[in-house]
Amino acid sequence: MPAKKRQTKFIFVTGGVVSSIGKGISAASIAAIMEARGLKVTLMKLDPYLNLDPGLMNPLQHGEVFVTDDGAETDLDLGHYERFSSAVMTKNNSVTSGKVYWDVLERERRGEYRGRTIQVIPHITDEIKRRIALTAEGMDLCIVEVGGTVGDIEGLPLLEAIRQIRLELSRENTLFVHVTYVPYIRTAGELKTKPTQHSVMALREIGIQPDILICRSEKVMPPEVKRKISLFCNVHPDNVIAAIDVPSVYELPLGFIEEGLDSRISEQLQILAKDADMSDWKEIVDRMKRASKEVTVAIVGKYVDLHESYKSLNEALCHGGIANEAKVNIRFIEAGDIEKTSDCSGLLSGVDGILIPGGFGSRGGEGKILAISWARVNKVPFLGICLGLQLALIEFARNICGLQGANSTEFDPDSPYPIVNVPPESRESGEEIPPMRLGAFKCLLDEGSLAHRLYGKKEIEERHRHRYEVSNELLGKLVDAGGLVISGIHTGERAKSAPPLPDGRRGVVDIIELKDHPFFFASMFHPEYKSRPRAPHPLFKGFIKAALNYSEERQRRLVRG
Repeated sequence: MPAKKRQTKFIFVTGGVVSSIGKGISAASIAAIMEARGLKVTLMKLDPYLNLDPGLMNPLQHGEVFVTDDGAETDLDLGHYERFSSAVMTKNNSVTSGKVYWDVLERERRGEYRGRTIQVIPHITDEIKRRIALTAEGMDLCIVEVGGTVGDIEGLPLLEAIRQIRLELSRENTLFVHVTYVPYIRTAGELKTKPTQHSVMALREIGIQPDILICRSEKVMPPEVKRKISLFCNVHPDNVIAAIDVPSVYELPLGFIEEGLDSRISEQLQILAKDADMSDWKEIVDRMKRASKEVTVAIVGKYVDLHESYKSLNEALCHGGIANEAKVNIRFIEAGDIEKTSDCSGLLSGVDGILIPGGFGSRGGEGKILAISWARVNKVPFLGICLGLQLALIEFARNICGLQGANSTEFDPDSPYPIVNVPPESRESGEEIPPMRLGAFKCLLDEGSLAHRLYGKKEIEERHRHRYEVSNELLGKLVDAGGLVISGIHTGERAKSAPPLPDGRRGVVDIIELKDHPFFFASMFHPEYKSRPRAPHPLFKGFIKAALNYSEERQRRLVRG
């Protein structure tokens, strides 16, 4: 007789009062503390918007697009999930209302509903539940974050679906966590609970009674405030969890342990598990607190008005600091401001490293090229990512090789030297918009290169998100000029149609370096997607180490000078 299948437990995380309340960080932190108790955990994001995914959304509106190994373009909260847990996200872990409606309507068009009237209940809610079940399969615990704020009309089908799951699976297998805000009114000198009461009231009106409240606040929450929230929200006092603002989000799992959140969850879900071992998280926080060194890194981009546009980059730089026991200060610089002045000395003076992130479109491109030139000439540590690599090659072609007009065909289709172009197969087929290279691809590293030294191995796998590639046909002109090193190439399917590299190898350029520079490194892939606080990415470890060396040398010059 086959063994009885173990029932997956579910935690549903909702948010109220204001947007950006911290549901994603809270869900990720819950994953961290329950994983520390020995559970196999996964997480999932349900977003109420009708876009199929965030891939075509402006980062200034929605923040960064996070990319998974299997090539899904997802909400930035999936980055939090991977950084706080050992779970690896896939396309199944990110679901939008757009995806749900799209699939239901496609099935209706195929006649799969046999002429029935298609309605939000049960067809849309059933599809939401099907996707949750698919993601949770084989896991001890599935944490489902519901995007948006309670009260938003577009989120109602998602909330209805999780209400139904509680009815179907019972209380011991489901738990509702509501993240809310308890504002401090300075003039009154009080924490106010009314917004939380109203938020919980809105949830209860649609049939969901929260089991646990995570109360965000900038002030310590006295016992009497917790008791008041408990009374008016019908939640046990022990289940009112204070989440006081902390210097680093990586302190939050430790705060949840202090509040007893892991015990509250284990009791309701009837989970028998070991005590949480948080020694690795304590070490991370201790390393951040004892950091005695400090560096400043400039991110030169065009989405700098919203720092969450570069969320994974910000965190990866922080991880590089953790690895080097250093504090990393980030200076966001609008590339267009550099273009206006054509002078980097003011905006980039005092920085210890320059990072050019990925992006699409020509806006700010010339400003980024000026910043790259500044880094090359002044020997400032440089890290280029995706578009950063493309622009670094264009800068080298123009200023070292004398190829005036060198550019990417994305920016100038008539460039006399298209250093960056659509892939050869797209050129042959006449595609105006080349296919995206999305997800994880292998890359071979040259022995003795900086890349090989940083990674410590010859083959790596990193995540990509770009349409354009380096033109192998023109690389000979750049390599002949001396100093340019192609230290990492992809030799898979995409490389078969590519012309040979200057040394005769078949491959697509993934990494370039410059000789006679302390740290000049650029990649077509996005290393930030794989960096973790407990496992800082080797490129960011190396970049911050180089920035520290540069900072120390700069200080010595100031003393001498």
